[in-house]
Amino acid sequence: MRKRPRLSLSEGEILRALGGLEAALADHHDRYPGVPESRQPVHTVAGGAHLFRRDTAAKLGRIAREYLDRYAADPTGLGEALGGAVPNGIAEAVHARVHAKLEREPVESFLIDFEDGFGARADEDEDAAAVAAAEETAAGVVAGSLPPALGIRLKPLSDITGGRALRTLDLFLTALVASDGPLPEGFSVLLPKIVRPEQVEVLARTLDRLEQGLGLARDAVAIDLMIETPQSLIGPGGRVVASDLVDAAGGRCRTVHLGAYDLTGAAAVAAEEQTLDHPLLETARQILKLSLAQTGVQLSDGATNVLPVEPHRGQAALSAFERDENRAVVRHAWRRHYFDVRRSLSQGYYQSWDLHPAQLVSRYAAVFSFFLEGLDAAAPRLERFVAGAGQAILTGSVFDDEASGQGLLNFFLRGLASGALTPEEAARSGLSGEELETRTFRAILERRGA
Repeated sequence: MRKRPRLSLSEGEILRALGGLEAALADHHDRYPGVPESRQPVHTVAGGAHLFRRDTAAKLGRIAREYLDRYAADPTGLGEALGGAVPNGIAEAVHARVHAKLEREPVESFLIDFEDGFGARADEDEDAAAVAAAEETAAGVVAGSLPPALGIRLKPLSDITGGRALRTLDLFLTALVASDGPLPEGFSVLLPKIVRPEQVEVLARTLDRLEQGLGLARDAVAIDLMIETPQSLIGPGGRVVASDLVDAAGGRCRTVHLGAYDLTGAAAVAAEEQTLDHPLLETARQILKLSLAQTGVQLSDGATNVLPVEPHRGQAALSAFERDENRAVVRHAWRRHYFDVRRSLSQGYYQSWDLHPAQLVSRYAAVFSFFLEGLDAAAPRLERFVAGAGQAILTGSVFDDEASGQGLLNFFLRGLASGALTPEEAARSGLSGEELETRTFRAILERRGA
């Protein structure tokens, strides 16, 4: 018979010691719930509020398809346009899925922009634009023509434009409710140029009052934050303050966006050096990633500012030289954008910004190739992972790598949501469609254990 080991602490003392952790661990679980259940769009497209119409997303898709047909009409052409970045084995699938996506759902998230894309206009012009955009939004809800995610970007809550921003918000929501159309699902308000948490608190309180006064459900409107000032990233004393801004939103914050060019400009980076791979932005991305990991807040990277804009347009007939120059400019911009998107994805940023409809081509080519290239490795790995974890549960063993399993599951969830992967390809993971719909690795294990 084995001799019972001697302890210096009684079981009661150990339990009492652990009891002191209950409140702290409960707070931890509240603050870090893990992966959000809602679908995250792969991009955000912003357009001036004065130009927004109920069919804007469809128009952007048509323009993008024209660029695809003109400069990458087949898999070989797309491969050449992207400098050979798409492996030959998946080039045909990538091209077909990009074309299908541009027809079916060209825009996943759109922001009606009252800031940079709208500019400084007379108050009566912005009043009229806010009401008209709300009426177009209501009509888009009825027609089913809006993208899956929609929101508005306000002007900053500064001492100069704060009143204008809240007036626009009031006008838009009031007109939307008056149009008898439901608020678009997942509707959000993006706050730019933040320098203090109090600005976020003011927006949250204003939304409280508007929701109550307009008969909207509490927290019906989400708040998105734009990190584009040094003070919204690093506060006094060198402390990271991103989580303070999220807390100031009072539970409304859904997405935090990195504003690349305002941030680098504020840090005195020369304009020609302001690219998404600048070391300052690499640092900012990692700070945001670490400070907001597992909080349930989604992260979005910045935009590529080299645009696929044809230098020769509007002419009845182009010379061979002009056509070649158009092709060279567009394809160069596509390659730059493609590699920026792939770098964001590799760093765990599954969303970033697009500035031109032709960027939708390189956007989806990058997203789809990312998931298709990773499929052969991820599918058997997840299948083995679930089987091994399930066996651990059945035998009463400890399985403590749930985060890795969730990461693999997220790969398939994001790939399916974007259109990069088909249900048949996702099934190679060994998971059924019903299991994938649970969205959590733990739920899958519990179902299998039961």
